[in-house]
Amino acid sequence: MQEYDIIVLGTGLKECILSGLMSLSGKKVLHIDKNPYYGGESASISPLEELYKKFKVPGPSKSTSRGKEWNIDLIPKFFLATGQLVKILVHTEVTRYLDFKVVEGSYVYKGGKVHKVPATEEDAHSSDLMGMFDKRRLKKLLLFALNFDVRNPRTYQDIDPQKTTTRDLFARFDLGLDVIEVIGHAIALHSSESYLDEPCVETISRIRLYVESLTRHSTTPYLYPVYGLGELPQGFARLSAEYGGTFLLNRTVDEIVMDNGKVTAVKSEGKLFHCKQLICDPSYVPSRVRKVGRVIRVICLLNHPVKNTHEANSCQIIIPQTQLNRKSDIYISVVSFNHNVASDGMYIATVSTTAETINPEKEVQPGLELLEPIMQKFVSVSNLLVPKDDGTKSQIFVSRSFDATNHFESECVDIKDMYRRLTGAELSFVASRHQSHNSDED
Repeated sequence: MQEYDIIVLGTGLKECILSGLMSLSGKKVLHIDKNPYYGGESASISPLEELYKKFKVPGPSKSTSRGKEWNIDLIPKFFLATGQLVKILVHTEVTRYLDFKVVEGSYVYKGGKVHKVPATEEDAHSSDLMGMFDKRRLKKLLLFALNFDVRNPRTYQDIDPQKTTTRDLFARFDLGLDVIEVIGHAIALHSSESYLDEPCVETISRIRLYVESLTRHSTTPYLYPVYGLGELPQGFARLSAEYGGTFLLNRTVDEIVMDNGKVTAVKSEGKLFHCKQLICDPSYVPSRVRKVGRVIRVICLLNHPVKNTHEANSCQIIIPQTQLNRKSDIYISVVSFNHNVASDGMYIATVSTTAETINPEKEVQPGLELLEPIMQKFVSVSNLLVPKDDGTKSQIFVSRSFDATNHFESECVDIKDMYRRLTGAELSFVASRHQSHNSDED
C-alpha cells in the first residue's frame, strides 16, 4: 500500500503546474494519466498523421508530409510576457526546459478588415484604427495605467479604483467607442462587454500587464514556446520527478475511494494508492462537474501567412463581439514553422469562440474567411465544464475546462484559485527555490 500527500489525475497544463508547485513545497505527489501521452485535452499532437487520425479525416497528402516536423496544439494559447503563467514558470524554473519566441503580430478585426493593435507610439501614429485626437487620449490612458499603483492613492488621479466603473474611467479620458473597443478587447483582453460596468481596477491592471509585457519585447506582448505547448507538461513532469514525484502514464483509473464524503485513495489497475488530497481535470470526475457552455475550435492548416498581417510568422487576431453582433469575441492564433510546429512554409491557425447557437461552425465563419485559402480544417466542439463545489469537503479539487480565449490569463486565475483551496495560502513567488536569484523575479 502506497501513501501520498496528493494524487493528481491528468497531465493537462493546470494539473502539471499544481503538481510541480506541490512537489516543490515538499509534498509527496503521485501523478496518473489514463492517456499514453502528456497534456490531456490540451495536448500537442505529433506527427501530423495523428491529427488526421484523431479527427477521423482522410490524409494527409504527400505534399504536407514530413509529419514529424509538426506539433499541433489542440488548445493553442499565448503567454503574456509579464503575465502570471510566465511568473510561475520562472519561479519553478521550468523555463530551463523551454525556449520561448515572441509572437510577431497582434491584430484586431474592425469594419471588415484586420488592423494592427498599436504597440508603440509610431504604431499609434500610423494606425488607421482611430483618429488623431483619440490616439492622444489612448496614450494618456496607457500612461495612466502604467503609472497606476493600487497602494499609492497619489496615482489615482481622482478616480476610486474600487468604485469608479470602467465606463466612467473611459469617459473621464474622453475615449470614443472605437478606442474603447480596441482597449477593452485587444489590450485588456475582455471577452464580453460586462467589464464596462464593473470597478475599473481590474481593467487598469490588465492594460498595465499588456503594456508592461510589450515593453519586454516591443512587437507584441505575447510569447509561445518553440515546439509548441506540449513542452510544458513535460517540463513540469521533469521538475516533479526531480523532487521525488512519480508519474504513471497510460494507467486506467478504476475508482476514487471515499470515506465519509472525503477522498482517501485512488484505485488504478487493481492497486490502491492512498492520498489526503486529489487534483484532477473534469474528465476523471464527470459527476462532480456541470456544463456552463460550449467552445468551438477549428484548427486550420495553411501554406501562406494570413492576409493583412504583414506576412507575420505568428500572430493573434481578435474579433470583438460587437463587430459581429455576438456576445463573445472570436479568437485566432497563428503559429508556423518559425516556432518549429509545422513544416517549412506552413502555418497553423486556430479559430475559437464560445458557442452561442446550435450551429457553432457557422459562428466562426467570419474568422475562417480571414484565413482563406485553407488546406485542411479540423473542427472540435467541447463542453465547458466547471466543478460543482470548491472541494473543501471532499478534498477533490477539479480544474475548469479551458475557455475559448487564446491566452493563458484566465487559466491562471483558476490555477491560483485551486492553489488557495488546496493549501489555504495565496500563491506567491517571493521565496523561490534558489533564494539567490530571486530578488528580481516578481
